[in-house]
Amino acid sequence: MTTFIWVILLLLGAVLLTALARRLRAPYPTFLAIGGACLAFVPNGPHWTLDPTLALALFVAPVLLDAAYDTSLRDVRDNWLPIASLVVIAVGLTTAAVALVARGVVPDMPWGAAIALGAIVAPPDAAAATAIVRQARVPHRLTKILEGESLLNDATALLIYRVALISVAGGGVTFGEIIGTFAISVPASLVAGYLLGRISLRVLALHREAPMAIISQFCSTFGVWILADEIGLSAILTLVVYAMTIAWTAPIRTPARLRVPAYAVWETAVFVLNVLAFVMIGMQVGPILDRLDPWQKLHYGFFALAMLATVIIVRIVWVMTYNAALRARISRRGFNPPRPMLRPSVGSGLVLSWTGMRGIVTLAAAFALPENFPYRDLILLSAFCVVLGTLTIQGLTLRPLIERLKFDEYDPVAHEVAQARVAAYRAALATLDGDSSDDAKLLRKELSRVLAQAEESQDGTSFEGPLDSLRLRGIAVARRTTYELRVSGAIGDDAYHVLEEEFDWAEMSAGAPGR
Repeated sequence: MTTFIWVILLLLGAVLLTALARRLRAPYPTFLAIGGACLAFVPNGPHWTLDPTLALALFVAPVLLDAAYDTSLRDVRDNWLPIASLVVIAVGLTTAAVALVARGVVPDMPWGAAIALGAIVAPPDAAAATAIVRQARVPHRLTKILEGESLLNDATALLIYRVALISVAGGGVTFGEIIGTFAISVPASLVAGYLLGRISLRVLALHREAPMAIISQFCSTFGVWILADEIGLSAILTLVVYAMTIAWTAPIRTPARLRVPAYAVWETAVFVLNVLAFVMIGMQVGPILDRLDPWQKLHYGFFALAMLATVIIVRIVWVMTYNAALRARISRRGFNPPRPMLRPSVGSGLVLSWTGMRGIVTLAAAFALPENFPYRDLILLSAFCVVLGTLTIQGLTLRPLIERLKFDEYDPVAHEVAQARVAAYRAALATLDGDSSDDAKLLRKELSRVLAQAEESQDGTSFEGPLDSLRLRGIAVARRTTYELRVSGAIGDDAYHVLEEEFDWAEMSAGAPGR
C-alpha cells in the first residue's frame, strides 16, 4: 500500500509541476528535473529499483516512436545538412570533449567509461526545446531542425555508447571493429525497421477495437526494440525507420475511432515515462550522495559542473561555427531553399546553440549502465546534473532569448493548412455532382459554406451536425485529398496532422460505420 500511495503522490506532484510550468510558460521537463532532485533529499522516501537492462527499452522506445511518428520526411530532407551536422558532428565532438575533460579531472577513469559518459550526455532532447519554441513562435525551420536532430542524434550517441560498453567489458576494441560495427549495424537497422514496419501494418490492420489496437501498438514497439537489440542492430535506428514506415501509410487506413484514443494514450504514456525517469534517477542520486564524504561530494560536484560546462560550450562553438560558414556560403552563392523558410542568421544560430537541453535519453542511458561499470555512481550523478543544469539554465532562459531576437512571425504551417483545407473541401463538394437528392442539396449547401469560410480565413471549421453516409463519403474524399497533398510534398506533416484531427472529430461525431 505504501508503494501505491507514493505512486499516486508522485503522479499528482508531476501534474501540479506541469501545470506550474505551463503557467510560467516554461518546459515541463525542467520542473520534473527539479522535482527529481528534491526527491533525492526526501527522508524515508521510496527506494525503488529497476533492472538496468530494461531502462533504454522502457524509457526510450515509446518516446522515440511517438516522436518519429510525427516527424515530417519532407522537412528533414529540406534541412538535411544542418540536421546531419548536429546528429553526427556535434554528437561526436561532444562525446570526445566530455571524454577528454573527464580523463583530465579523473585520470584513473578508463577511456571506455569516459567515452560512455560522453555518449550519455551528448544527445539533446528536443521535448523541452520544441515546447518553448512553439510557445515563442520561432521560425518553422528551427523547430524542424530541432525535431530532426532529436530523432536521429540518439542513434549516433547510443551506437558510440554500445561500443564503449563493449570496450569496457571486453578490454578494448580496435578502430577496425568500430568501423565494422557502424558499417554493418546502420544499413541492417534501416532495412530491418522498414520490413518490420510493413509487417506491423498488416498485423495492426486486423484490430478494430481501440483497446486491442493500442495494446498491440505498445507490444510491437517494445518487440521491435528488443528484437533489434538482441540481434545486434541499432534499436534506435530500427525503431525510427519502423515508426516512419507506419506513419507514412497508416493514417489513411486507420479509422478515427482508433486513432483519437490511441493518440491520447500515447501522449499520456510519454508523460508518465518522463515522470518515472526523473523519479528513478532521483532515487539513485540520494543513496550515492549518502555514501560520499564531504570531500568526495565536492570532487563529484566539480566533475559534474565540468561536464555541464563542456556540453554547453561545445554545442555553442560548433553551431555558431557552422552558422558562420553557412552564412558565408549563402553570401557567395545565394539562398535558394525548396520552399519559403528562414534565412540562416546570427539569431537563428544563437537559438540553436542554446537549445541543447538533455532529457530522458540521457537519464535512461545512465541508468542502463551495468551495476559493476567503472565509476558508475560518478557517471550517473554527472548525467543527472547535466540534465538538471541544461533544463534549468537553458530551459528557463531560451524563451526570453527568442522573444528578444524578434523573429519574423510568418507561419508556413498555417498557410499550408489553409491551402489544403480549401482543396479538401472542394474535393468533398465535387463528390455530390450529379446527386439531386434532398440530402445531397443540404450537404452541398453546408460544404459550400465551409469552403467559403476556408477560402476567406486560415481559421478552419469542419463538418458539423449528425452526419449521414453522404457526409462520411465527403470526409473520406477530403481526407484522401489531404493525404495526397502530403505525399506529393505540397504540405508537411504538421499541416497534415492539423487537418487529420479536424476530419477525425467530424468522423467521430458521425458515428462511422463499423463502430
